[in-house]
Amino acid sequence: MKTLKFHKLPVEDRLSLSFEGTFAPEASLEHTLDPVLQALESCAGDWMPDIVKGRRRRKYSRAAFWKAVEEARDEHGAMVGLHRTKWPALDMTLLLWFPPHPPRLDIYVSLQPLSFFANAERSRGFVEMVREWASRHLVTHAMTSSLAEDQLSGAPDYGRDERTARRDGFDKIYEVGWLNVFSPKLVESVGRERMLSTPAYKVEELPNGSILLVTRPTPADFASDEARVAQARIQVHLRPELDEATVLRTLRERSAALVPVEPRFHPDLAPLLQGVVDQVLLGERQRKIAEFNAYQPPEPEEWLPVSAALPCDVEGPDLVLDQYLELVEGLIVVLHTSVPSIFDSMPGSLTDLDLYFWREDFPRRYLREYIDEHTAPAVGAYLGHVLVRRLGGQWIPRKKLEESQVRVGNRVWLPFLRARRYMQSRQALLDYSLTQLFLEAERQRS
Repeated sequence: MKTLKFHKLPVEDRLSLSFEGTFAPEASLEHTLDPVLQALESCAGDWMPDIVKGRRRRKYSRAAFWKAVEEARDEHGAMVGLHRTKWPALDMTLLLWFPPHPPRLDIYVSLQPLSFFANAERSRGFVEMVREWASRHLVTHAMTSSLAEDQLSGAPDYGRDERTARRDGFDKIYEVGWLNVFSPKLVESVGRERMLSTPAYKVEELPNGSILLVTRPTPADFASDEARVAQARIQVHLRPELDEATVLRTLRERSAALVPVEPRFHPDLAPLLQGVVDQVLLGERQRKIAEFNAYQPPEPEEWLPVSAALPCDVEGPDLVLDQYLELVEGLIVVLHTSVPSIFDSMPGSLTDLDLYFWREDFPRRYLREYIDEHTAPAVGAYLGHVLVRRLGGQWIPRKKLEESQVRVGNRVWLPFLRARRYMQSRQALLDYSLTQLFLEAERQRS
């Protein structure tokens, strides 16, 4: 019963719902949550969760859900996860807050991929589910949009500092998503008649005074020009102080940032650069791809012709080689959880190390003294170890670590020198990648 590990999937655009509502604290949990589950079961269709998680995972059923609530509940509240074992991937959380906190029911849904909701019938089902929730639980804020749009718009703070955003909450309409539920307080601040006359695909007044607004039949085409024009018209209708041309220009700029750019990366670094691209925000990816298409790393300079190789100048070379091996083993012990392939000592292991250090922004986050005395020597030893194991290299140890060499064919390579340069900055991790040096050594081996 393995769930799709949502947070380990390659990130692509996804549907994202934030539903923040209230509930009557005197009511039973069954009275509060059974209608939520009923709407989910009736409307989710082919994205229905099949796993419920409290302290442990169980196959979804009402009984399993209540068991999860019982496990997760404490004096502050309860949090239950709902997931799927099959595509599309789902990460859903129901969160209850009990008094003395203000009683709240928060529901967060992420569904990947967004293209799953290009289907109008699925989209209608999603809207109906949220409508049922919002009819039962008065919302303070509810919005559904694409993850990329959230990132580009700055949601949920919309340019405010965290303290201000937390203090003010959603005190006005900052943005309009694909699906929105506006609280009665927000409706009155805009004007009920104005909101009900919004030129949107669907506008409905709910029994509790909230208003549900849907901009388009489906969320998947949010970046199309037709959708942007509609979105701008809606935002300006709800906020007449805005200039429609300015709003539309901003929305079109967001769409332009999402236009796909074909990767044409340097072949030695293509897997590494793609890994870096996969780590950046969706709204920044295409710009990053264009940047990397133009990027040419420096040619490796950490080598000498065999004729200029420095001779071994240490007593007891085997003892020194054992020390190098201890450095390798130490690096494996420290990083094997984060970089499982490090055990393999393969070219791909070097790429995974490159990406790990980049993702961690290692040269900036860790003390320079620690890096120079521990990390860089261990990385240099590991690079040399891979050259020896995979290319038939031979160590030529030296008293000065950065002069130590690995002979491969008619060249000697300086892995410790490469590692020192590599660990200078985040950019240096790309300019002096372990992967590129290995591949150059492989080409020059014959």
